[in-house]
Amino acid sequence: MAAPRSFALWGYCDRGWSQVMRGCRLPGFRSCSPRCPLGARLLSQEKRAAETHFGFETVSEEEKGGKVYQVFESVAKKYDVMNDMMSLGIHRVWKDLLLWKMRPFPGTQLLDVAGGTGDIAFRFLNYVQAQYRRKQKMQLKAQQNLSWEEIAQKYQNEEDSLGGSHVMVCDINKEMLKIGKQKASAQGYKAGLAWVLGDAEELPFDDDKFDVYTIAFGIRNVTHIDQALQEAHRVLKPGGRFLCLEFSQVNNPVVSKLYDLYSFQVIPVLGEVIAGDWKSYQYLVESIRRFPSQEEFKEMIEEAGFQKVTYESLTSGIVAIHSGFKL
Repeated sequence: MAAPRSFALWGYCDRGWSQVMRGCRLPGFRSCSPRCPLGARLLSQEKRAAETHFGFETVSEEEKGGKVYQVFESVAKKYDVMNDMMSLGIHRVWKDLLLWKMRPFPGTQLLDVAGGTGDIAFRFLNYVQAQYRRKQKMQLKAQQNLSWEEIAQKYQNEEDSLGGSHVMVCDINKEMLKIGKQKASAQGYKAGLAWVLGDAEELPFDDDKFDVYTIAFGIRNVTHIDQALQEAHRVLKPGGRFLCLEFSQVNNPVVSKLYDLYSFQVIPVLGEVIAGDWKSYQYLVESIRRFPSQEEFKEMIEEAGFQKVTYESLTSGIVAIHSGFKL
């Protein structure tokens, strides 16, 4: 039996990021189909339940979790550099577009899953703070009798600049979270931010807790995507929004051929030269090809209980942003 998955919550204090909470949860069980004799049915289901894909390789489900963990443990230190090299910097535009579609407002409670390095979290905080500042400037212009001290005090209150917004970054990989926390400290992100070690398939949060759930370039690495989607639905408040940025199916034949050539012939070489890791980037390329198409993933999101599910393909379908609501 698999070991219980654990999680840890990290908060910021005067001495830096510190661990403040631990816990664990047990995975659930699945039922079997009644269409075959009991003995054959059990053997058949055991095989189906035990096998999955790791890139183009067939592995056991338990083995996949460990292999994916090792991949991101290996690439964590060079993750941001490799993202820039592999996408020629376009991943930054894709992530900006995700925030533009989200359009968070002051007070938004965001859960960013598989967000260890903080790219979405930092963009969220910047977006909300900029929105709050614009509103604040308009209010200050309308109040001509304020003193200089009163104006300065309003600008110096970091907590107020977020309007009560908060982002919880959840990732299963300790090394990815470590890099994210280092980036947060170096770039001055403190208020409105927390880090949790946790599994997308068994989120360590109460029901109906968050306004928005995001996952960027992470869900294809989950063993049971359907279970991760159900967890996303569970932790969102009624009216909450699911947003997923992920590699998808290229819809232009010419671009598809060039993209395949670049993916299989160039990206693993970049991984070896820059990160010293050919195999991890070979897996990342293969995992993209195993991920469902835009329409197939849309159906999976709807099956998890989301409504008004839509998607937008970007860069000829190299990536797509899927959106759904818990209504």
